[in-house]
Amino acid sequence: EAIRVILSEFSRIMDHIICVGANVVDLGAITPLFVMFRAREDIYDVLEACCGARLTVSYVRIGGLAQDVPESFEALCRKAMASIREVVRQGDALLTKNIVFQKRFRDVGFMSKEDALGWGWVGPCLRGSGVAYDVRKDHPYSGYEQYDFDVPVGTAGDSFDRYLVRMEEMRQSLRIVEQALARLPKGPVITDDRRVALPPKSEVYSNIESLMNHFKLVYDGILPPPGEVYGYTEAANGELGFYVVSDGQKHPWRVKVRPPCYNIYQAYPDMIRGGMIADAIAIIGGLNVIAGELDR
Repeated sequence: EAIRVILSEFSRIMDHIICVGANVVDLGAITPLFVMFRAREDIYDVLEACCGARLTVSYVRIGGLAQDVPESFEALCRKAMASIREVVRQGDALLTKNIVFQKRFRDVGFMSKEDALGWGWVGPCLRGSGVAYDVRKDHPYSGYEQYDFDVPVGTAGDSFDRYLVRMEEMRQSLRIVEQALARLPKGPVITDDRRVALPPKSEVYSNIESLMNHFKLVYDGILPPPGEVYGYTEAANGELGFYVVSDGQKHPWRVKVRPPCYNIYQAYPDMIRGGMIADAIAIIGGLNVIAGELDR
């Protein structure tokens, strides 16, 4: 759980870096992206050390993780953290008090607290409108209740506030990672329940029982009891939920994904109506819309 928290917070930081950097690139400023993107490479080094992949990772498993972290894990994390602190500082210096940036973002894309809740907003966009809802705080999972961190909120509900919230969330994520590293526990990284977890490859190659176990789990799949469940976490853009209905078979009877960007994007036409075309570009970048979440 602690490793999941660390990697989740690093992933949140990566997403915020791209959101902020790409947003200002759309407005003609490319330097902040070049500066802030450097930290992503150090985070990718952490991911690659854990599972061998940098982008299309397959590390988290039902019941735990694919394998333990390497001995260099803490050193790689601290290197990434130092890099993140520096690029956030530089990004802040380049943007926050930049008068051109402020004119493009202040009082642009206003969204009131009431309207944000009405649209079903979540994540940094909702918090930018002054609502301190964060799944990690309000419905803790993975031991988030053990960590000391703040939930930044905006006061104006404009594009500038949404930018400030993401910048501060990166700093808060570093606080969480620091605490998790300080008390990283020892012990197994995945359950030994062979109904849901594959046996270690060394056992699969050395004894017939593990080989049969591996084959049966892959062939038959995980067989959950009949029923329904809604699981949700605080993704980089807000609450990401999965509603699953099981009839006891290998494949779910129904799956419904609740992505954060679907609801956020629905408000976009209302936000730009009557405004300038240039403002429309600034607004949509700050919403950090993931196109794949809109395909319904």
